[in-house]
Amino acid sequence: MNESQNYFSWLFNQLKGWPQQNYYLFYFALGAQLMTLVNAPITPVALITFFGTMIGVLCVLAINATKAVNGWLGLISAACFIFVGFTAKNYLSIFEQIAYVVTLDLPVLISVRTWNDDTANNLKRFAAKQWVISIAFTLVVWAVSAVLIGKFTNDPRPIFDGMAFAISLTGGIVCFLRYNNQYFWWLFSGIAQLVLWAITFAQGDASLAMAINSSIYVINDILAFTVSPWFNTGRRKLGLKEIH
Repeated sequence: MNESQNYFSWLFNQLKGWPQQNYYLFYFALGAQLMTLVNAPITPVALITFFGTMIGVLCVLAINATKAVNGWLGLISAACFIFVGFTAKNYLSIFEQIAYVVTLDLPVLISVRTWNDDTANNLKRFAAKQWVISIAFTLVVWAVSAVLIGKFTNDPRPIFDGMAFAISLTGGIVCFLRYNNQYFWWLFSGIAQLVLWAITFAQGDASLAMAINSSIYVINDILAFTVSPWFNTGRRKLGLKEIH
């Protein structure tokens, strides 16, 4: 077996050994998205949305399980979501995906063979200083991005688009720095995206699939607090050293 075959075999194996709840959540997401797909006109946008959401769910579940396959999954889902965000005129969601690629996907791909162990064994959590900096950064980015995107584009939802972008950007940076507090940002990011895409759907600019996808992300984030190696409850189940 040559090196490339070994690499792809290794990547495939990264889909194994996850907490059982992760697999349950994936199949729940698959069923929900399939029902959404077949109950509406099947268009190229609908198909790309379906494919992107399912790869996106796999990506966040892989991050939850600290598996490096999330790098490739993130790149694929980002490409799909950039297209969907553009068609829906949620322009900051495009920059959100670019931020994910820079802070999450590329660092994983650069160190893909070592990312699993390096991440699981080198996690940190916030002190008061990091909380203040992260919250302040989120609020500033929200304000600036909402004003700019509203001024220079025809984005019909700059406040909600800016909110989702700011929270997600901060979450990506916190994840890159390996703080487990990222999951507080992912949780609120999922809620912000759920609000954004629900409003987008209500205004006729996107399918319900993106709102459903955001709700799946919220469930994954809640799940992470109990089963993921990012937190001590999950680390104890896996026999890993606790984070202090």
